[in-house]
Formats: sequence, C-alpha cells, structure tokens
Amino acid sequence: MAQSYRDLLAAARARIREVTAEQLRAELAAGRPIALVDVREPGEWSGGHLPGALHLPRGLLESGVEAALPDRDAEVVIYCARGNRSALAADALQAMGYRRVASLAGGILRWRALGLPSERPEGGLASDQRERYARHLVIPEVGEEGQRRLLGSRVLLLGAGGLGSPAALYLAAAGVGTVGIVDSDVVDLSNLQRQVIHSMRTLGLAKTASAAATIQGLNPDVAVRQIQERFTRDNAFSILDGWELALDCGDNFPTRYLLNDAAVAKGVPVIHGSVHRFEGQVTTFWPRRGPCYRCLFPAPPPADLAPSCAEAGVLGVLPGVVGLLQATEALKILLGRGETLVGRLLVFDALRTEFRHLRVKRDPACPVCRDGAAVQLADYERFCGTA
Repeated sequence: MAQSYRDLLAAARARIREVTAEQLRAELAAGRPIALVDVREPGEWSGGHLPGALHLPRGLLESGVEAALPDRDAEVVIYCARGNRSALAADALQAMGYRRVASLAGGILRWRALGLPSERPEGGLASDQRERYARHLVIPEVGEEGQRRLLGSRVLLLGAGGLGSPAALYLAAAGVGTVGIVDSDVVDLSNLQRQVIHSMRTLGLAKTASAAATIQGLNPDVAVRQIQERFTRDNAFSILDGWELALDCGDNFPTRYLLNDAAVAKGVPVIHGSVHRFEGQVTTFWPRRGPCYRCLFPAPPPADLAPSCAEAGVLGVLPGVVGLLQATEALKILLGRGETLVGRLLVFDALRTEFRHLRVKRDPACPVCRDGAAVQLADYERFCGTA
C-alpha cells in the first residue's frame, strides 16, 4: 500500500533534525556559519525570505543543490512556509550524503511571528515577468536575482545579419534589458536565407529598424537602441560607451580589427563569431583576462584567401548555431556563471557535426593588448588590404 503524505512526512521527521526559530536565531547571532536554503516556490520567495538565504525550489532541490552547496559537511538549515516541505527536503539531502542538515520547525511563518527579520528581493519582478521568465527563475544559477541582472544589462551587437539575428532574438527572449544594434545596411531578399530576424515585410527597411520591430514583438521588456551607421574609427569609442559587452557579428576584417582595438582600449569584452561555408568559430576576447583578436590573427589574410560571405557562400543554418553560441557566452558573462571561451577558440564543422577547441594564448608582444600598450585606431581598410 502506498504511503500517505502524512505517513511520508512523519517518517522523514523521524530521520531528520529540526531546529526552532529561536534556536536558529541564536546560532546565527553567535556567528555560526549556516547555509540557509529556502525551498518554497518563486512567488513565495519574492514575498520575503530569511536574510542571506539561497533559493532552491523543492522540485529542483536534488538537481541543483550540488552546484549550490558542494560541501556535504556544511551545516544547512532548510525552511519553507510551515516546515513540511523542508522536512522532506532535509530527508532527501541526508539521503544524498549531506551530514549536517536540519529543517526549520514552523517555517518562515513561525520566524515572522516572532518578529524576526526577513528581506524582499529589490526591484522584484512583475507578475507577467514571472510568467515570461518562469524557466529561468527555477534555475538556481539564474533565479530572480539573475533575471533582474539580465533585465538591467546592456549588450551591443555589431551587425544585424546572419550572426546578429539569432543572437539578438535569444538575448531579447532571455530578457537582456537593453540591446544595441549597429548596422548601416537595409534588408534585401538574399538576406532571408539566414537572417531570421528579418522578413518579407521588412524588405528595403533599415536592418536596425527591422530587428527592433521583431524584438519588440517578441519581448516588450527589451529596449532597442538603433545605431544605423557604419562602425568607423571616428565613432568607435562613442558607440562602445556604456555597454557591458559587445558581440562581433560582422563579416569583414577591417571591422573586426577596429572593434578589437577599440574594445581593448575601453575594457569591453567582445564575443567573436565568424562563419564560412560549413565552418563556424566562436571565442571571447576579454581585455586583461586573455588574448585579443590580434593575438589570434596578428595580420589579416590576403583578400583572395578570405572571401566574403557573399563570395564564398554559407550554409543558412550555420550562422544560427554560431550566433546562439555567442548569445550563450553573453548570458554566462552577464550572470557571472560558468566557464567562458576566453583563451579558447571553439570551431564547429557542420558537415561532420563536430566541435573542437583550440587554445589561444595572449601574445606578450601584441601591439594592442600587451602591458603598457597605447591603443591608436588605424586605417583598417588599408591594414586589411581592402582600401
């Protein structure tokens, strides 16, 4: 016969330790290092929680706790509203090998009844935002704090073409609050094979305006700054002002070298992407943390060995793969989670469906990112032999 919820709860309580709100308050006041874990749902959490608590909803506890609390000898107190879900959660953690786990008897309701302090997340999400970003809110590495961080973020995309299209769409869907798009081109029919942010209805329209309209239709939380001009050495510094990071979504070497040099001077991380026929590349250049574009490519290849996308062609889905990898890198940087591609070049071969990594080292003699280098923007068309 299946056990009832009451029987399961009674069995769990027989196996775990419970602490009262008064005991927990005294232990915290004495400076005892205790990890507080709130296993309630996001809506309950936003209504107030114990100061310093970690939010791990009960349904995601087992899958998320090891990343959040890797030390199985840490002292952990789990709480919910009344102490029932937390008792079951504490029992589950003990079964996973956590040795010093307790449940807060009476939960946060008992804590509040004693007049003990709780706090609310600042700038909490609106109800429609909670619904929109629900799949983010339940991820421990994102949660409400991370989502608020994304909503306050500013990301610049150089190019609204094959790479910029998927990157912009997914950054907007994720709730990146301000997206800047630099592009001086207009939408034409040949773009639609891969530039999925545009459509037949926007043929002849500026790509910045076309992209902005699509983003606004997808997520009105996102503000789009349209910069309908070429990225040049005359405006590079002013365009980069105020952005947390930039995505290199262009398709020519002069712009890549210009963006690299200006970003190094401004200290702005750049997530680089490029595509050619069936192969794509992604890496992250983060000033003073790793190599820059010139460390990877000290000099541009001869023009006849580096045809443009229009000349060489590209498989239509390939920019989608690379652009999404760029967006993934951007979200990790904004959230401060995971390992970035700094110092690694990720190469994707679409014909073989194969990824490989190449290590990239910082060049101590690099004219741009070496210690003490003075960055001066050059004539990049002449440098790349395209003038």
